[in-house]
Amino acid sequence: MSIIAEMPGIFQVLSDYTVKRFPVPTAAASPDFSNGYKSKDVVIDDTKPVTARIYVPDTGDQLRPLPVIVYFHGGGFYVCSTTWTSYDRFLGGLCAKSQALILSVDYRLAPEHKIPAAYDDCYSSLQWLASNSGAEAWLERADLSRVFLSGESAGGNIVHHVMLRVIRDRIEGVSIVGLMITHPSFGGEERLEYEKAEGFERRAGMADVAWRLSLPEGADRDHWASNFEKGEAALDWRKFPAAKVFLAGLDFLKERGIKYAEFLEKNGVEVEVAVTEGQDHAFHVVSPDSQAATRLLQGQMAEFVLRH
Repeated sequence: MSIIAEMPGIFQVLSDYTVKRFPVPTAAASPDFSNGYKSKDVVIDDTKPVTARIYVPDTGDQLRPLPVIVYFHGGGFYVCSTTWTSYDRFLGGLCAKSQALILSVDYRLAPEHKIPAAYDDCYSSLQWLASNSGAEAWLERADLSRVFLSGESAGGNIVHHVMLRVIRDRIEGVSIVGLMITHPSFGGEERLEYEKAEGFERRAGMADVAWRLSLPEGADRDHWASNFEKGEAALDWRKFPAAKVFLAGLDFLKERGIKYAEFLEKNGVEVEVAVTEGQDHAFHVVSPDSQAATRLLQGQMAEFVLRH
């Protein structure tokens, strides 16, 4: 069996479109305050299973209500976990800097669980949040009138589609006031100029593999999950909250992200775009302690939360 895509030490995709995932350094939850936050693992749905990690900021003696960030990790829908050390470090820092509770969700992965499994799991995490905020002690200060959805890469795609479902189906008790979408992963059958640029051939091939693994059988990249322009035409866009789209200057998906922001703006959504120049896709996951991750991305995300 030949290898058609890989990141050494992380995963291999074989020619029959099975995925080999290799052990990656993980971080245990930290039940005591350290570096400005503590964390705890919880079960969202033990029948699938879907789990999550809660981060709580150290606010000292101030027992004020706290905004909530619900975070969906990236990984092309088929790799990564909220327990990876890199995610844990970045989200712990974001928790402390934004003074927000964070619920970081481990959804089911493709190809074992193709789209819409990830959307279903992440939507159900909001239902779990609404149902358990009074019963889970670590959520007792959660201000469910100030909930933010956030995620990078495939997670940014999930943010968009979960928000569409929230508008369509509603979740009582949870008010989503903002979206923070980082390096979002969208696609289409037609390649954009940036995607066709010299040097990006390997990344284009990797993206094709990711969509082949995650989309329903027989679907192409113009499926509504991949191509945001093929989504719900009858949506009441007035209910779509303010969004901030974070892009990286060297990212293969940068142009697609710009078009996504333009799409939201065309539909009347309040949207901001922030580009971190000189950085590549998911740089905050690759280097969660870098200045770009901590001072730029974390800082801008914290500012967005404090402003809404």
